[in-house]
Amino acid sequence: MIDRVVPQDQILYQTERYHMSTFGYDVPIREDGDYVLVLKFCEVWFTSPNKKVFDVTLNGEHTVVENLDIYNKVGRGVAHDEIVPFSVRNGKLKVNGETSKINGKVSVEFIKGEYDNPKINAIYVMKGTVEDVPSLAPLPGVQKEPEEEEEEDELNESKSSKSRRPSGPKVADPYSEDDTSTILLPVFVAVGAFFPLLFCLCKL
Repeated sequence: MIDRVVPQDQILYQTERYHMSTFGYDVPIREDGDYVLVLKFCEVWFTSPNKKVFDVTLNGEHTVVENLDIYNKVGRGVAHDEIVPFSVRNGKLKVNGETSKINGKVSVEFIKGEYDNPKINAIYVMKGTVEDVPSLAPLPGVQKEPEEEEEEDELNESKSSKSRRPSGPKVADPYSEDDTSTILLPVFVAVGAFFPLLFCLCKL
């Protein structure tokens, strides 16, 4: 069983093609537009990293996947997709900011490296954008995407601001509503008048 995929897609990752040297495919491109190359991989043999490492090139000039170590990325028996968007305009292919000429087809090559043989489990090219490609299930324990973390932080901050009691006075100037000097002024006047009156009464 292959992790991260639904039962009907298991076969895509259970079979593979490999070669002891560089090999590839020619994919017909009949019209201009935006395309996505989807490469499906799964390590079903090795049980440690740095055993199978290879590159993938597009149109013989553009390295679109470099030093791919499937086990190092996801482990053994786990699906891994490499998604490569590219465009074709007026007989020219553009990928990763680079441009090259094409003649009705795009070549995808799996480059033999120092560590074992290149391989591919499944491959397809579709017209559209990266957003149109179905995503694999997330890996267990993988952190959330920065955008999701930012949204969650904003939500927590909003909740916190509602529950947190503000410090300081509830009015801008609490003393403007309670002027104690005005209240105590009649008291001081009464006391000041009382002592001279008491002095006069004593003399009488």
